[in-house]
Order: sequence, then structure tokens, then C-alpha cells
Amino acid sequence: MPLLARMVNSPLAIDVRRGAIASLGSLLADRRIANEGRIAVAVGPGQGPQIAADLDLPNCEVFQVDGGSVDVATELGKKLRSGAYEAVAGIGGGKTIDVTKFAASMAGIPMVAVATNLSHDGIASPVSSLEHESGKGSYGVTMPTAVVVDVDYVRAAPQRLVRSGIGDAVSNLSAIADWELAGREQGEPVDGMAVTFARVAAEAIVHRQDSVDSQTFLTALAEALVLSGMAMSVAGSSRPASGACHEILHAIDQLYPGTSNHGELAGVGALFAYFLRTRYQGADDDRIRDIRACLLRNELPIVPTDIGLDEDQFARAVSHAPATRPGRYTVLEHLNLTDDEIRRSVREYVQTVGH
Repeated sequence: MPLLARMVNSPLAIDVRRGAIASLGSLLADRRIANEGRIAVAVGPGQGPQIAADLDLPNCEVFQVDGGSVDVATELGKKLRSGAYEAVAGIGGGKTIDVTKFAASMAGIPMVAVATNLSHDGIASPVSSLEHESGKGSYGVTMPTAVVVDVDYVRAAPQRLVRSGIGDAVSNLSAIADWELAGREQGEPVDGMAVTFARVAAEAIVHRQDSVDSQTFLTALAEALVLSGMAMSVAGSSRPASGACHEILHAIDQLYPGTSNHGELAGVGALFAYFLRTRYQGADDDRIRDIRACLLRNELPIVPTDIGLDEDQFARAVSHAPATRPGRYTVLEHLNLTDDEIRRSVREYVQTVGH
């Protein structure tokens, strides 16, 4: 009888709770990730150094990660490879974890993601988003062997970084709509399991009435971002979590570097993409209402001026967006609007959504 199932790549351990970091040494030993305790620890500029100092890992060597570029990741990868480490723990925010994932893949060793904020779904994904000479790119990497989220440290992080993860999580709804559109229009295979993971992650957050001040909300957000990362692992690409929303995000990053952070831009991109679906495809407006309410409830941006752009700048980013992901089919490629139509759509979007 054939095996009517498939194997799903996932972390060996996912630990989301208060005080989770204190058990990192035990996790590494119990899961046979590092039997001899020769561990490298990569820390970011925020809470990472303090956390590393508090760890009960006597044989670890700490490396400071400054920035989130390919060059920084490559340099760390060389150090990990030459040091013959059993594993590396990346402690910090999104940039630090992305750099460490890339470096660990380069060195061929397991990586444990220790998140100190919840800014985006990279904490468990098989993708590293890194800066390079021409902007920012996404690189396929091995997903973390284990994921640790200590809610106490997350609560101590800047609230804006924690809230931004909400935008990234709910943007999955837009990414799924784009994937399903590509399936109907282009015959692109759509993986139902990946869609399920990504949708459950978004639905777990979009209707919640509590906030990042709540421990239960932070736990739900952390688990949603982990699920989103697993959706990408199942799909073998970022497809279930990245559509027109992220094309717009990457276009803004390229044209106007430093405008805003990943999750905030993903939320705005998702909201605008849903506006296009209602405006040009006759989609009902339930989703745009839900996402708008969620973003406003959590003090996230919804219109270009909220992220420091005027309407013309945002329209230019929307026009440029398809070029950031050649071959990816989303509502932007499907509508193929002219520059004038995009400017008019942005103006109508601001008038409709911004009040």
C-alpha cells in the first residue's frame, strides 16, 4: 500500500513562553543539536548582548552582528565554518536572525532562532532577506532547527517593532489571494497545506481585540509568525506569505530606503492590494474592512503619508513593484494598470481608506 502522506519540514522544537531563553542550553542538549556544547552565538545590537551574557552556555563564542547585509552574513558564515561549531544561535530581531540563517546555511550547521521581537515572519522561515549593493534580496536558506521566543524579552522590545509583525502576519491573506489568482489565471500549482498554514496564521491575529500589551496576544502573534514561516517551508518558496503586498514593500525599500520597517510596509501593501481587488475585480469589501480595522487598532500605518510618502511616491512604488519579483503573478500583474491608472487608484485608495 502506498504511503498516502508527505513529510513536512519543521523545527525540532518551538518554545514560545515567558522565560524560554533560560532553557536554551537544555534545548540544545536534549534535542542533540549540540552534544559537546561548542556553540556560536550571534547577537544583534539590541537585547542580544545581555541575553548572551545571561545564557548558561560556558563553551559558547559570541559574535556581534552589525547590519543585515549579504556581506555581514557571508563574513559570519566564514567564521562559523572555520570555527567547527556544532550549531549557532541567532539572538535578536529580524536582521540578526536573517543574517544568522544565511551564515548557518553557508557553514552547514544547525541554527536556532532566538527572537527578541516579532517584527516579521523570518523567525522560522527558510528565507533570509538581506541587503546588497542594489537594494534588498531574498535568499533561500535552511529553516531554523529550533525557534525560541521569550515573551518577557519581546515585551521589553520597542513596541513599534513588535506591532509591525502584525502587518506581516495579516498580509498573508493578500498573498494567498494572489496565489489563488495565479492558479486560476496561469495554472500555477497552489499548495493547499501551505495555504492552510498561512491563512490560519493571519486569521489568528486579524480579528483579535487585545493588543501587544497582552501576553496572550504576543504568544498568538509569535505562533502566527512561526506558522507563516512553516507555510513557506511547505511551499518551497515565499509564495504563501508574499504577493503584491511584498512586491510593493520591496519597491518602497528600493526606491525610498529607510522609509519604514518590513511589517508596516507589508500591512499597507496588503491593504492597497485588497483595494485594487474591490475596485477592479468586484471583490467584496469584507477583507479590506477587517485588515484596515486590525492595522488601525494596533497603531499601524494604512496610507502613504503614514509611512512618510506622498501619493505620487507611493504610485511610483506600485508601478515598480512587479519588477521586484519577476515571474510572480499577483493582482498587480493581472491588472497591468498604466501609470495614470495607478495614480488615480492611489488617490481613490487614500480617499476611501484614509478616513
